[in-house]
Amino acid sequence: MPTLRDVEKALYELAPGDLAMEGDNVGFLIGRPDREAVGILVALDVTEEVAAEAAERGANLIVAHHPVMNCAWSPVQTIRDDTPQGRLFLRLIESGTAAICMHTNLDRAAGGVNDALSARLGLQRVEKLPGGDDVLRVGELPEEMALPAFLELVKTAVGPNGIRFTDGGKPIRRVAVGGGACGGYLRAATENGCDAFVTSDLKYNQFLDARDLGLTVIDAGHFPTEDVVCPVLVKYLEEKFPGIRTEKSTSHREVIQYYV
Repeated sequence: MPTLRDVEKALYELAPGDLAMEGDNVGFLIGRPDREAVGILVALDVTEEVAAEAAERGANLIVAHHPVMNCAWSPVQTIRDDTPQGRLFLRLIESGTAAICMHTNLDRAAGGVNDALSARLGLQRVEKLPGGDDVLRVGELPEEMALPAFLELVKTAVGPNGIRFTDGGKPIRRVAVGGGACGGYLRAATENGCDAFVTSDLKYNQFLDARDLGLTVIDAGHFPTEDVVCPVLVKYLEEKFPGIRTEKSTSHREVIQYYV
């Protein structure tokens, strides 16, 4: 039977580790690699709710996008049940649940986060965006769209609880996408002739910059723009390991709410 190490190897075939950005923490982060894989739960994040769901479903592996620990910005100094991080680690360890995380390597990989987002939006002739650090993708809509129609397309495609945007003042055909926080690439999108850029976590000044650049920017939320890769991971793992039950988390969803 396949081991958890075999699952990690397969995931690295999809998203090679050398694609990860410097300092990123990817791969097998918690657990015993040589244990048999008996069930896999796929989620964007490893949260306490996701850990509980894995245990309820009999899954001994969580495959996630965001690292369960990233010592670059959250050093692991203690593992105690009176801290959120420690409580999560103890729950995983005590239940025998492993965690494998594919982060910026999955952003950059062919068939990864941003190809999945491009596909959801129905973009054609998709390619890497020059100047986008191999992370962003750019493609074309089947036909030119006015902004209201494009906003409706994004809403339907990724299901955000709300959309923040600024109007670039022109019809939309050529679109850049960057799941998660990719606001630093506004100029790259503009320089490559994009009419719109779909991403998330934009700052106030970035909306101002986009307006000055004549670029429509759509902030559709971090979770919605990246969660699109989870069904891709489920399908990939089902094909690689047909004897292992692989499911997408139903407990993990967008946590940002909008009051209007």
